[in-house]
Amino acid sequence: MDEKFEDVRILLCEDDENLGMLLREYLEAKGYKAELCVDGEEGYNAFRDGMFDLCILDVMMPKMDGFTLAAKIREMNSDVPFMFLTAKTLKDDIREGFEIGADDYITKPFSMEEVVFRIEAILRRVRGKKNKDVTMHQIGKFTFDTQKQILSIGDQQTKLTTKEAELLTLLSTKANELLQRDYALKTIWIDDNYFNARSMDVYITKLRKHLKADPDVEILNVHGKGYKLVISESN
Repeated sequence: MDEKFEDVRILLCEDDENLGMLLREYLEAKGYKAELCVDGEEGYNAFRDGMFDLCILDVMMPKMDGFTLAAKIREMNSDVPFMFLTAKTLKDDIREGFEIGADDYITKPFSMEEVVFRIEAILRRVRGKKNKDVTMHQIGKFTFDTQKQILSIGDQQTKLTTKEAELLTLLSTKANELLQRDYALKTIWIDDNYFNARSMDVYITKLRKHLKADPDVEILNVHGKGYKLVISESN
């Protein structure tokens, strides 16, 4: 699993114990920490007493259905993302789930790989939203306004394109740390195919030109892994 999602705790509520155990084992094999509950009441108590980064809720459960549990979770935490698992395909049920605030909705049967793909998509959105909450970054002698997409040094201002700004935001958030290549591609370009990878290389080159006014700031290639925005301690 990509290091950006390490230590993610998932509340998994599924009354089909065989399916629940298989999904829990698969998630744990991918590096997630998953707690399995077999009914809505148990899920409610687990969420109330624990800390979770994401919830996966079966709709049809004994003692408390998934919709009711989701509403109660929302009362305790308005920000935690959640997704429904269900055999139902009726539009009214799907609409009810999204009205409660679901981030995604998967109908059975499904593949384990699809569940993980959707989990990662949700976590990227959540991480992206948190990153956007920080509107100003200090990059050596530069100031970067993420909302206005303006990079400033002294009296000089450069208006960045949207892709440049998104990429520099990711680099700034992980300054002096590795920004994994596939994470950046999936976050900004959605798909990590060859053409998007080449496109990202072009934008990295553009950002290097924008940042060359401060010799203590550089973007390094980490071969086979990604990039690192290095800001020397002299700044």
